[in-house]
Amino acid sequence: MGNQKLRGKDLSKIAYTSDRARSLAVDIISKHFKHHTKKEQLALLTKVQQSPEAYMDDERLTTLAQEFMPVTKPSTGREITLREEPVPVTLFGAKHIDTNAVKQMETALHLPISCRGALMPDAHQGYGLPVGAVLATKNAVIPYGVGLDIGCRMSLSIYEAPEAYLTRYAYQLKMALKSRTNFGTGGALNESREHEVLDREEFRETDLLRQLHGKAVRQLGTSGSGNHFVEWGIMHLADDNETGLPAGRYLALLSHSGSRGLGAGIARYYTDVALSQCRLPGHAKPLAWLDLDRDEGQAYWRAMNLAGDYAKACHDSIHETLGSYVGLKPLLKVDNHHNFAWKETDPDGEEYIVHRKGATPAAEGEWGIIPGSMTAPGYLVRGKGHTESLQSASHGAGRRYSRKRARESYTGSEMRKTLRQANVTLIGGGVDEAPGAYKDIETVMKSQKDLVSIQGRFEPKIVRMDKN
Repeated sequence: MGNQKLRGKDLSKIAYTSDRARSLAVDIISKHFKHHTKKEQLALLTKVQQSPEAYMDDERLTTLAQEFMPVTKPSTGREITLREEPVPVTLFGAKHIDTNAVKQMETALHLPISCRGALMPDAHQGYGLPVGAVLATKNAVIPYGVGLDIGCRMSLSIYEAPEAYLTRYAYQLKMALKSRTNFGTGGALNESREHEVLDREEFRETDLLRQLHGKAVRQLGTSGSGNHFVEWGIMHLADDNETGLPAGRYLALLSHSGSRGLGAGIARYYTDVALSQCRLPGHAKPLAWLDLDRDEGQAYWRAMNLAGDYAKACHDSIHETLGSYVGLKPLLKVDNHHNFAWKETDPDGEEYIVHRKGATPAAEGEWGIIPGSMTAPGYLVRGKGHTESLQSASHGAGRRYSRKRARESYTGSEMRKTLRQANVTLIGGGVDEAPGAYKDIETVMKSQKDLVSIQGRFEPKIVRMDKN
């Protein structure tokens, strides 16, 4: 029943250990979510705990989300002085980028470790760096420059089956998504899945990773909440595409998710470490960094790369499971991170740490996927190696409305009408992911024609998301 009262033991089961968090949770649920079932209430509270930055703009949940954001510990490091003048930055599609994102980026450009920045045309306000930001630093990594969802990425499989296959077997493909995928911050599969990433030595190197290993085992092959998805659709490869496949329309599978609880745990822990070492002015505190010459920086770097490999393993597992379920093997598979940091060398031979928080790597000839929304197309692209973008492109269309504003602007019936008009079947999802909450993907792609070449167009048809 929706009026079942939450009890302390319920909150203990989802690791709400502090009295303040428990009190806030009970108060918020009783005021705003009392008609939800207890299962739905606990699922929501778990999401807020594990992805607090996603709820910072939700007036009902922001005070609770703040409880789970990284806490600034007393700093043992020296006081940091920001640059008087910012380092260079290039904005792509500037007229489509909101001013709050630009202001956030300006703060990052004044860090003494910063060397150059770029904002992609899908950029919007985030936490720390804006989403859609690229920042090059010298020998330092910013945990919130990577983000909570380390290794959030796209993965695309293109199958030999023609477009008619999707129409003929639509029910089977829908049931494959329903029965063989699992979503949500507490998501775990009933059956165990094995992967070599779970045996990596990094899991035995620190107490943190030893503690997170069990969650990594349970969540392997699952997807996150929010804007994460797994979807069947049609890939239209252009006549002059460079994939090696003939032009035409193919059945394809596209997924978007990250490193789940493993990455979130790593991000929170090392953000706290960075905050304890960097005495930055208040507005710049979320940009606290770790020096890669220190043990803490090296430990984060190894953990970050582990989380990135784990995210890839989750996508590989999803694609292998669904392909096996429907009896198909891919002709081509393309994937890319868009929340990560890389060591890269510029044309003069200088090495930098390049943070991409919601940005697709786009070095010369590099493959990537840029999605739209649940009804808008996504694009298979190849990088052009543009230097002022730090060899990057957008990671999607980018949000036009916050989740809160989307819920206020659209109804479920309006979204269902939009889905019917686009001939898209949605499993799960919520109005905070309504297509209208996103920027126009065509406008975004026009703003980055110097950054990537389009090789194919993906049209979503059967979409699975977490039930928000």
